[in-house]
Amino acid sequence: MKLSSVFFALSAILFGVASCNDTVTYAESLAGSRPNIILVMTDDQGMGDLSCMGNEVLRTPNLDRFYKMSTRFTDFHVSPTCAPTRSSIFSGRHEFRNGVTHTIKERERMALSTTTFPQLLRNAGYETAIFGKWHLGDEDEYQPYNRGFSEVFIHGAGGIGQAYEGSCADFPPNREKDGKYFDNVILHNDTIVQTDGFCTDAFFQAALGWIKKQHDSKTPFFAYVSTNAPHGPMLAPEKYKKRFADLGWDANTQGRYGMIENIDDNFGVLMEKLDEWKLWDDTLVIFMTDNGQAGRSGKLNGKRAPIFTAGFKTGKGSPYEGGTHVPAFWRWKGKLGEGIDIPSLTAHIDLYKTFCELTGVKIPDGIQEIDGRTLLPLLENPKSSWPDRNLFVHQGRWNKGDDPDQSKFKNCAVRTQRWRFVNNKELYDISVDPYEKTDVSSNHPEVVAEMRKAYDAWWAVTVPLMVNEDVPYASEHPQDVRYEKQLQDIGIPKWTAPRL
Repeated sequence: MKLSSVFFALSAILFGVASCNDTVTYAESLAGSRPNIILVMTDDQGMGDLSCMGNEVLRTPNLDRFYKMSTRFTDFHVSPTCAPTRSSIFSGRHEFRNGVTHTIKERERMALSTTTFPQLLRNAGYETAIFGKWHLGDEDEYQPYNRGFSEVFIHGAGGIGQAYEGSCADFPPNREKDGKYFDNVILHNDTIVQTDGFCTDAFFQAALGWIKKQHDSKTPFFAYVSTNAPHGPMLAPEKYKKRFADLGWDANTQGRYGMIENIDDNFGVLMEKLDEWKLWDDTLVIFMTDNGQAGRSGKLNGKRAPIFTAGFKTGKGSPYEGGTHVPAFWRWKGKLGEGIDIPSLTAHIDLYKTFCELTGVKIPDGIQEIDGRTLLPLLENPKSSWPDRNLFVHQGRWNKGDDPDQSKFKNCAVRTQRWRFVNNKELYDISVDPYEKTDVSSNHPEVVAEMRKAYDAWWAVTVPLMVNEDVPYASEHPQDVRYEKQLQDIGIPKWTAPRL
């Protein structure tokens, strides 16, 4: 594909350029419509990691087809890294305001004062489930079964096989072998079980079995399928790596791209089952990713080669566009338009109010202050008025024990519909410069002053809410304790994949 063609295609993606599918049928009010909700979120997969986004090496036909069937939020943002994004989704506000300023060091734990939207959905008669990655605290009181989930099927820590000082660690067997993403032990509700095969396959199989059970019982549900792939280490089944090996790519790229194509196959099975079970009419399905793209280069035939990034100059962990701008495809058959782009500035913090309004849940007084908005006006009419606002970005990750104020302007940004103000000095006009090539701060001092003032005010209110900064490290890994106790009491039973 020529560079000019790529730019035009991405301009359409980013800014909603009219296409042959630009006819919109505006929906009736969706408030209180009580759909089932399936949220699929992958780990470290960015805008450049889909063939529908212009990647000519990857083949993602199922997600490409889903993209064509969907309403797409084309200026959708998350946090720069894993646990922060998850905290923002489940709280409706910036991760720092939940105490999540890192992905480890006891600073990945979502504040216990937070009321999650799955808690509210359960009060309204929904069943709620998580399959895959939680990453908001491994201690018992932080686990998803205590944060609103009625079904739990997860690994520990922030990734399969990880372990860090303090409480953040996966189960011991997952840490002790080279093939960390195969034949894992998984926490299934209150029991650790032994699975067979590749981790992503197991997470989707468990999710589909649970979804079928809710469908058969006519129970409304929220299913959160949160894969650890394609996060490193870069491991995939051999059949998914072979094509990239034959093309001459290095082992890491083979594994990473293999994981992505495996995700696509599993997403295809999900779509097939929604067809078979006739669930599309009653179900909102969302595909998104948790932060910007992690893989940015590899080796092709032994030489360093770039990997497609959809034009972004940075990826995961960055305060620039590439760190936070991710795919967001929404499909609800008959309710949302197909092939529709919504260019309004939207974010992960908006899911909380959106899901509550869709399901008819009243957000109670006295819980945490919500930063996000409901997306229903845009879902009902993609051309609705959408007032501008500030989105605040910070990488976090300062050293444990440091004064957060010392890192106030390190790896931070403020984003509005038009502008991105980075590190308290660089200003980019995203409306004409989506890939941040030209710093225009000297041309717009009034914009810089306004965005700096907004950031200062936000920081002052947010720092007191960083409740995990001075928490000492736990003396043991809670998932180690859980595993050893169960091993002695009843052993580790084998998990049997549900019949679909």
